[in-house]
Amino acid sequence: MAREHAAAFAPGRVNLIGEHTDYNGGPALPFSISHGITVRARASDDQRIAAKARDLGEQDRFALDDRSPAQGWRAFVRGVVAELAAAGMPLGGARLEIGGDLPRGAGLSSSAALEVALCLALIALHESGETSLDRLELARLCARVESDWVGARTGLLDQLASLCGERDTVLLIDFATLAIEPVPLRLGGWRLVVVDSGERHAHASSGYNERRRECERACALLGVRLLAEAGDEDVAHLPEPQRSRARHVIDESRRVAEAVEALRSDDLHTLGLLLDASHASLRDLYEVSTPAMERTVQALRGAGAAGARMIGGGFGGSALGLFAPGVEAPAGSLAVRPGPGAHVLAD
Repeated sequence: MAREHAAAFAPGRVNLIGEHTDYNGGPALPFSISHGITVRARASDDQRIAAKARDLGEQDRFALDDRSPAQGWRAFVRGVVAELAAAGMPLGGARLEIGGDLPRGAGLSSSAALEVALCLALIALHESGETSLDRLELARLCARVESDWVGARTGLLDQLASLCGERDTVLLIDFATLAIEPVPLRLGGWRLVVVDSGERHAHASSGYNERRRECERACALLGVRLLAEAGDEDVAHLPEPQRSRARHVIDESRRVAEAVEALRSDDLHTLGLLLDASHASLRDLYEVSTPAMERTVQALRGAGAAGARMIGGGFGGSALGLFAPGVEAPAGSLAVRPGPGAHVLAD
């Protein structure tokens, strides 16, 4: 039976290492953070959705069967409603209020958090027992929203991290099989911090989609389904830029495996070196860094970080730094550590 009101919280994520490997069938090590987006939903008698983005002071209103396109945050709301309806969810009219403390375009996956929170709030509001979507199905639904309604062909990393996160745990996700293995993150006195480069990005308008096309072209040339399946000798014969993109994916996949071993051995010094190597590859081989991002990473290293790298899709956003005990992170940095995944809030 539908409720009168419901609310859901979905966290942003930090990807410890394994960037641009998800849509190429490689592994990654993301974790959900305490910052995120909350959607509060209240049932209404009409067959319309009225949505308010509290932090922006903006609103949208549309009929449940309206499939017209929209821009910005409105595209996410309309896409989620449409995809839930297509999945058989018995939706009704609702008034939605969206708020949170996750900066948009800072590389912490505000878009996935918005999609997930919208989904969970609407499902909780209208759940009748007739439809049940598991977390993987929800992640795929949210990815369709981002691809078909927003125009960004993302992988499943952000959605799975937001939906499946656990406290003090990173998620080893194998994107060839979508198997998820929790790996403890024992920081002790160490700290992970995020610093915003000040440069905003949007996947749909950045070079993100172009990188995906380059990887697809590399797969076609190699005759493989996923780029992570390619071997070193095969990649060496690719033309540029496909060779560099493939080289990053293969090397980054190895770095994820090495990072898992470092975490299991509590070897955070080695983890720091892997973060540095990941950033160099993203800058030089995948070419998704910017001058503002380089300044941010260098500032983290200048402050004494044991390792630092850009996070997210690139072309702006934030950098991650790992600091040993007793080493102060720069002013303006945001401390992050793994927290619980998305959930429906208690009444």
